[in-house]
Amino acid sequence: MAESITIARPYAKAAFQAAKDSQALTEWSKMLGYASVVAVDENMEAVLDNPALTSEQKAQFFIDVCGENLTSEVKNFVFVLSENNRLSLVSDIAELFESYKAQLEHSLDVTIESAFELSNAQSEKLAQALSKKLDRKVVIASTVNQALIGGVIIRANDLVIDASVRGKIAKLAEAISA
Repeated sequence: MAESITIARPYAKAAFQAAKDSQALTEWSKMLGYASVVAVDENMEAVLDNPALTSEQKAQFFIDVCGENLTSEVKNFVFVLSENNRLSLVSDIAELFESYKAQLEHSLDVTIESAFELSNAQSEKLAQALSKKLDRKVVIASTVNQALIGGVIIRANDLVIDASVRGKIAKLAEAISA
């Protein structure tokens, strides 16, 4: 998939710049998120892959499905994507857009996987500690994985902190067998 990300990058940068210039980052983010859900629908994929349809017909169908969820600027963007046969990349474009937005806002999405449900106080304390360590505003999403036995696994982009009991047991077993 690295190739599709590479192809999507200039479109994501253009969308980001347009959103930034019009001071509508949040709106574009929502619209691209909605469009990416539409784009990955198997019925929509069949339409986008249909060689009998022109790029204009594909774009118009895509816009019709999205309904009033897209502004005229985003509709124009959809037409440009369709003209260049890139509508299938909307999900990659949305993902890149979100990373550019987070970078501009100095925020970071962090996933915390824990053995037990985290309380609001625990989540807040982790968010403050991570925010200080990473020098960014941290947005936490937590999940429960009872297989961890105890502790947490924290994922922030390419940073992974494994403070789970399962991870520590695995490290201990590795050290013993070495």
